[in-house]
Amino acid sequence: MSADALLYLLQKALLLTLLLSAFPLLVSLLTGLLLALLQSVTSLQESTLSFAPKMLAVGLCLLLLGPMMARELADFTRLLFFYVQRIS
Repeated sequence: MSADALLYLLQKALLLTLLLSAFPLLVSLLTGLLLALLQSVTSLQESTLSFAPKMLAVGLCLLLLGPMMARELADFTRLLFFYVQRIS
């Protein structure tokens, strides 16, 4: 396998990692920001209050975007198998 092919696969892997982790992280960030704003407005300073809504929001995000994430992972796995098959 050439260096170009390895570099291409590495680039695809890093972009896929970024894509798959961005959505849950952004949902968690926005949920935390909204809850912090709500806590500051209501003067409710309970640090454990943001844990359950964040978990629920990230879980819902993963439930809704799970099929897209699985499809992207399956496509990348097929690409890897294609390149491994070309080695032999």
